[in-house]
This record gives sequence, structure tokens and C-alpha cells, in this order.
Amino acid sequence: MLPFRPTVALKELFQSQLKRPLTRTTAAEVKAAPAACFSTSGPDRRSPGVGRPFTGWRSPQLIRKPGFRGLCSKGDGHGDASRDSDKRRKPGILPSLEDLLFYTIAEGQEKIPAHKFTTALKSTGLRTGDPRLKECMEMLKMTLKTTSDGALDRHLFKKCVQSNIVLLTQAFRKKFVVPDFQSFSAHIDDLYENAKNLSGGQVADYIPQLARFSPDLWGVALCTVDGQRHTVGDTKVPFCLQSCVKPLKYAVAVHDHGTEYVHRFIGKEPSGLRFNKLFLNEDDKPHNPMVNAGAIVCTSLIKQGASNAEKFDYMMNFMNKLAGNEYVGFSNATFQSERESGDRNFAIGYYLKEKKCFPEGTDMTAILDFYFQLCSIEVTCESASVMAATLANGGFCPITGERVLSPEAVRNTLSLMHSCGMYDFS
Repeated sequence: MLPFRPTVALKELFQSQLKRPLTRTTAAEVKAAPAACFSTSGPDRRSPGVGRPFTGWRSPQLIRKPGFRGLCSKGDGHGDASRDSDKRRKPGILPSLEDLLFYTIAEGQEKIPAHKFTTALKSTGLRTGDPRLKECMEMLKMTLKTTSDGALDRHLFKKCVQSNIVLLTQAFRKKFVVPDFQSFSAHIDDLYENAKNLSGGQVADYIPQLARFSPDLWGVALCTVDGQRHTVGDTKVPFCLQSCVKPLKYAVAVHDHGTEYVHRFIGKEPSGLRFNKLFLNEDDKPHNPMVNAGAIVCTSLIKQGASNAEKFDYMMNFMNKLAGNEYVGFSNATFQSERESGDRNFAIGYYLKEKKCFPEGTDMTAILDFYFQLCSIEVTCESASVMAATLANGGFCPITGERVLSPEAVRNTLSLMHSCGMYDFS
């Protein structure tokens, strides 16, 4: 137990102690000194905490100075000093990260209601269903079964959060890319309400199945590179990616084959024409992968030699990783509708075949079927926002931490999206 009553001073300690981002200590730094120390009276009072230590923290040798107190882990030649400092140290003088987080949320109370913790967590942009917080949420659920009032004291709280303390510390220290997430979300909500009143435009009707969608559906979902989430409106209604799949399939092709191979078959300049124009550049290549001709050729580069079933499974697995295992589906009705009304794309396909734009041995009609399948992949606003955040995060999915795309694939994809656009005049 702390020998003093928790006050606002602990909040200030939580903010002042930890001012640098969290990174890993290298092996060289660990070997540099046999004892890991930090000072309670020196100019740098940051604690290595739990899990990863903080940027700038080093392992200095124990220095004897008047008024200097060192807390050291055992190391060669420093066992006596470590034991001596342990004897002098009073328990509770330096609260752990978990304790500091507890006092920040508790605001002077002895216990934290579980709903207060989850509400505070959501205010940072993190969700209770975030895969990175799985251990914390599972432990919280188990712990609440043992309490009668649904509240956590300091010991139980520490038990729940210790496995994810680094991420939680970053969140509550406002070290994410959007520090004041509540204000940011409120601004997004205002934009959503203002745009909701707009009634212009029309539902896509070039495919019969798409024309059946309600024009009243409207939703906005965002996901930052730190995995902060906000949604408003009809964000859970599935819809087909259609042309939005073009940059994703290009990213997969570059990830698998590299830039040089992919651009043997596809250009990298905007055409200035309609997206479905039967037109090639001066080298008899599609202008870029963001128009239909380029997207069809790009489709032929994915898992060459495999069956359409194997290719489809491969792409669905990739899409799931991009979306952090959130909703990714398939609309067979849209696929059938695409194939039945895809005369223009068949014309483009035969034109590409005539100009020998495909890799040798490509079955053009099978590639068009695969192309229609990819256009018919379904996502929601929420899962699509995670896909976008994965691209923005250099190929790492922000909510799983998994590397999905290579840096080369991400760089090329974002560059072409910026220079060529996504539809007409691409």
C-alpha cells in the first residue's frame, strides 16, 4: 500500500515521468552494463515499466553520490549494491505503470467500476474488442466474475491490465496519432450530419444488382494508424468493393512479384481517358492498374498457374489480413450479374489478348471470371477503414500488428492512387 493518499499529484507523476515514446532496448544496450538502473533523484526519473522500456533509458553503472539513490537489478559485480539499495527502498515510493494508470482513471477513489474503465478506454479510440487487448479483456471478464460490485481495486486492476500495459499507457498518455480523439470524433460526426442532408448523385446502375442498393444508406468509419476507431451511420451494411479493389490487387501483385515484373505488363502513368476505354499506351500496355484494362492484366499476375478456386481463396485470405480479420465476404449475385452484363470488359479482354498484354499461357476468359469475382468481394465501412489504415501504416495492420504488404507494394500503390486516381481520367 502507498504510504500517502492518492491525489492529483499522481496524475501529474504519470504524465511527467513518461514523456518519451516506447521502444525496445537493443541487445547491445543490454550487454553494455551488467546492472539495469534508474534514479529516483536524477534528472531522468522515467521507469522502464513493464514490457518494453522507454526511449532514451539506458543501463548506467551504479554511481555513489551524496543524496543519490539507485535502484538496480542484479548484475555481475553489483549484487551487494543491489541488495543494499533494496533494503533502503521503501515499498510503494515508485508506483508501477499499472498503479499510475489506476490512479489516473480512479480519480481518488479506492475502486474503479469496470464500465468506467471501458468508457475511458473508448474515449482514447481503442475498442474493447481490439485484438491487441484480448488478454486484458479476457482477464477483466474473468475477474468480474469474482467480484460482487463489478468494481476493481488496485490489485485486481493491475492483474487485468499488466499484459497490455504498454498499449494502454500510450493510449491514456495521449501518445496516439490523434491525441484528443473525442474532439476529433465529434468533428467527424458534424461532417456526417451535414453530408447526410445531401441528396444529389445516384446509385450505380451499370450492373443490375448494384442498382438495387438503397440510396439512403450512409455511414462513415475511420481507423487510424494506431488502431483508433470511430463509426457513425450504416457502417455494418456490406457492399461490394467494385473498382476499389483495383489498388488492393495491384498491391498484392507487387508484394508477390516486385515492381519490375508487374510493370513489364502495366504502365504507371494516367491516361486522361474513361476508366473502361479500349485504349493502350504507346508501348501497347494498359496505362496503369487503376483503369479496367490495367486491372484485368493485374488480375492475371496473381497466383499464375493456380486454379480460379485457389486464386480466390488466396485473395480472400489476403483481404482478411488487410482488414484485421474483420468482415470480408462475397456476393455471388453481384458476381453473376457482373458476368452476364460484362460485355465491355470482355471486349477489353479480347483487345488485351490481341495485343499480347497477358503473360504467356494466360486463359483470358478464366481471368475475366476471376476479375469479376474480385469486384464482387464484400466489405463494410468498418472493415474497409482497417484496409485503408493498413496501407497508411506502411503495410502493417494497425489492429493486429501483422505485416501484410511489403514497403515496396505500399509505396507504389499510394503513389499510383495519388497520380492516376481511381476512375474516369485515370
